[in-house]
Amino acid sequence: MEISASTKYLLDLNSERHGEEDEMHAQLGGLQQETFSNTEGSSRGRERVVNGSETLFAEEKIKEMVGYAKGSDYIEVRCGCTSKRYGDTTATLRVHANGQFLLFCDCTSACVQKNVTPHEFEKHSDKEGRRRWQSNIWVLMKNKKVPLWRTPLFKYYNHLANGASGTVKKKFHRDEFITCFRCNKQRRFRPRSNDQCRSYHDALLNKAWKCADHPYNKISCENKEERASRKKARGCPRTGSCKGCTSCVCVGCLMCRFVDCSCRTCVDFMQNAEP
Repeated sequence: MEISASTKYLLDLNSERHGEEDEMHAQLGGLQQETFSNTEGSSRGRERVVNGSETLFAEEKIKEMVGYAKGSDYIEVRCGCTSKRYGDTTATLRVHANGQFLLFCDCTSACVQKNVTPHEFEKHSDKEGRRRWQSNIWVLMKNKKVPLWRTPLFKYYNHLANGASGTVKKKFHRDEFITCFRCNKQRRFRPRSNDQCRSYHDALLNKAWKCADHPYNKISCENKEERASRKKARGCPRTGSCKGCTSCVCVGCLMCRFVDCSCRTCVDFMQNAEP
């Protein structure tokens, strides 16, 4: 991609940042450092410093990004999002050690878009077409605009740290069944919306769930159970008698996994799933 005139000034910021970076390195020079490694930390090249400062993101490609600067527990680079109608909207991307991504827009001196998520910045830039900040937000590397998902920064993004911000991925969730602990009858749940997914999720975690607890159907243990032939229909958009396929079985998305849930399934998804 060619660089528009409105973003050429970003290249000049790189030289200004170097002066600040040299001064910061001089201040940190006397600190005693220790390097820790674990399975996750080693793969991400992180190092911890004793006195509270951190040297993050050791990849050389990150240091080559325009506007690279290092803080106590974060790094900053210049970024932007391009609209065909309004051109480039530029900002500073701050990546924290815990995987949180925050942007500070500077499209105008009066802009109030500070500490915003990537999704909010993409919306603010009036980018046309599909909302996918991973591809639409770019950084400058070797005088080229590189989509964020193609940079080493992208692997540091963490759902939990960002509050699962962004759009919900379009997934289809087939019908599920919960067994009543009193009558041992199976009751159908249709998790089509976020609220319905949460109701099913909470019922699944409740070991003492009973028919009367069903959130949408007023039923009791006296009501008949669905016939076995009827249970085969799970709502799959591909075929009515599907026993489970990639069209109707969701292995985890922002609709059926929850930031405020402490179960192992949700915690693992928020910490490890890709944006």
